[in-house]
Amino acid sequence: MSPKSSAFAEASLPLFAPPGDEDDVVLAAPVEGRLPSYIADHRKRLRQRFLEGGAAAMPDYELLELVLFRAIPRQDVKPLARQLLDTFGDLNRVIAAPLPRLLQVKGVGDAVVLELKLLEAVAQRMARSRVMQRPVLSGWAALLDYCHTAMAHRETEQFRVLFLDRKNVLIADEEQARGTVDHVPVYPREVVKRALELNACALILVHNHPSGDPTPSDADIAMTAQIRDAAEVLGIVLHDHIIIGKERELSFRAQQYL
Repeated sequence: MSPKSSAFAEASLPLFAPPGDEDDVVLAAPVEGRLPSYIADHRKRLRQRFLEGGAAAMPDYELLELVLFRAIPRQDVKPLARQLLDTFGDLNRVIAAPLPRLLQVKGVGDAVVLELKLLEAVAQRMARSRVMQRPVLSGWAALLDYCHTAMAHRETEQFRVLFLDRKNVLIADEEQARGTVDHVPVYPREVVKRALELNACALILVHNHPSGDPTPSDADIAMTAQIRDAAEVLGIVLHDHIIIGKERELSFRAQQYL
């Protein structure tokens, strides 16, 4: 059986329970198919603390433990939670990590990947629901939240176009291209062509910088000008181009690049 083929094999770290504080246990084997009492009690305490205090009452590794409980129901998941955070940096980056990189972490298999990617999909769907079919310019904060949720922690560049109708209601959000860690190919003609197909009257361009710094490159500025000029010929307005970094974003409009 492949170590990636079952939830039990996913946590195939050394099985032992050292004496002392049960919260410092590295890993423990189930006894006759049941969790040792100190692990069961630890899980119960985490669940109760979350229900009483919410996410604000818990550090990232404990929230990640709660997520992993479902994927690995019969072993201590604290070591794996800490290993994932050490590998990727924080909870957001763990959830958004590419599948191949997740599977390189010892103890991660299909069940863990499913839980993490399901959580990522739900977070993006919730953020997207706050902006779709709504006036974008009056809900700018929600739009930025959605863009950060969808793109801030990607390890390669992604270019998206938000298509708006004549009332600036978001009618479509589409990924146009994916690239490398520092480049994404964008074709202005294809962007404008798609806007015509959707009968869009305005556009907002969005792409991420995996480096974390949203400062636009010369290529970013030139590409934006090309799309603006092509769109203007057809009566389509380019409202903005937003670059998403790790912690902040940059607006071409606000920085007078447009």
